[in-house]
Amino acid sequence: MCGIAGLIHKGKSSNVGSEMTAMLQALKHRGPDSTGYAVYGEATAGDYVMRIKVAEREDMDRGRGIVDVLASRIAEIESILDEHKAVVKSKEEATPYALRYVITHSGDTEELAKHIEEADGVEVLSMGNGLELIKDLGDAAEVADAYGLNNFSGTHAIGHTRMATESDVDIRSAHPYWAFPYNDVSVVHNGQITNYWIMRRQMERKGHRFMSNCDSELLAVYTADNLANGVELEESLTRSIQEIDGVFTYLVATKDQLGMAKDTMAAKPLVLYESDDLIAMASEEIAIRAILPQEIDTTDPYDEEVRVWQA
Repeated sequence: MCGIAGLIHKGKSSNVGSEMTAMLQALKHRGPDSTGYAVYGEATAGDYVMRIKVAEREDMDRGRGIVDVLASRIAEIESILDEHKAVVKSKEEATPYALRYVITHSGDTEELAKHIEEADGVEVLSMGNGLELIKDLGDAAEVADAYGLNNFSGTHAIGHTRMATESDVDIRSAHPYWAFPYNDVSVVHNGQITNYWIMRRQMERKGHRFMSNCDSELLAVYTADNLANGVELEESLTRSIQEIDGVFTYLVATKDQLGMAKDTMAAKPLVLYESDDLIAMASEEIAIRAILPQEIDTTDPYDEEVRVWQA
């Protein structure tokens, strides 16, 4: 079933962390297994924000032994950062298994991220100038409290509440997804991709990495591949309707854009609100009304519709 949501403020920042939390909490009934955010804050030139997972939450039940394992993994990450001459400006541990680094790095960010992921049990959830990708088990209120998202200021965000149907209930299989080599792209998806394995193998032959067996990750890799090869976001979304089989509605965010696409049958719902300075969309209108309680007009995008908005 799953629930997706997105919002973008035109030309200004807002408390998108709190707004997205309200929207996702309103969609909790559509996906109780996990909640994820991709939030876009103010970028600082030369800085990258890196969100890293060093274990699954279920690993924490292993007691004292996991503490030593996590310490070893974190030490390895920091050794790799040093090897790549990445300067750590700040480091936070939102949970014992989730870290946030702000680094300066003038080298190849894809090479750096790949090297970090060679460490056992480590996954780079995102690396971006503005993007921060946060996902965990539990509902939006729980995740927002744990990761301090209720005061996150930015221009736009997408989010997802997940009901596991195609893969495990773990952080690895939760949305949103990010993919090399595009630092600030993220994707959330509701639906099922039926040519997933065919397209995954095509992308893997191009050198792309997959961290899960969730079909939704393909959309992030597909989008990153297109953008890296000079395809504009709107064109990538349009191509996906013809090249990706299945029933899907998905949202894509980049450093300064938010886009949506629905497949030919348009079976997966999306409700859209648009004003001069705010765009909000979600699987159900209740999520939009969670941040806009006044009387509003909404629309339902039609089959094969593609839209892109600028921050």
